[in-house]
Amino acid sequence: MTNKRTLKKAITLICEELFAEGVAISLYGPRPQKEAEALLYSIVKMQDNYLKRVSHPEPGMSAKAYYKDLREKFSAQVSEILDQINA
Repeated sequence: MTNKRTLKKAITLICEELFAEGVAISLYGPRPQKEAEALLYSIVKMQDNYLKRVSHPEPGMSAKAYYKDLREKFSAQVSEILDQINA
């Protein structure tokens, strides 16, 4: 398991890349402005949510299982946002 600082940095970097792609799509793509803003908002909200979850693990769950589940859910949500960007 990586430490919390490394995990937070990885989440931040991935969200920054997603945000940059979202901004590029909103500026140069055929997507309506409201839809692009909603996508950018969801990226920022996702980043905030996962950074908070790294700092406060669920009680009663082992740390290894919690962080594995966190990474899997984060990866799934990133894939979902990438699908929205590519659509």
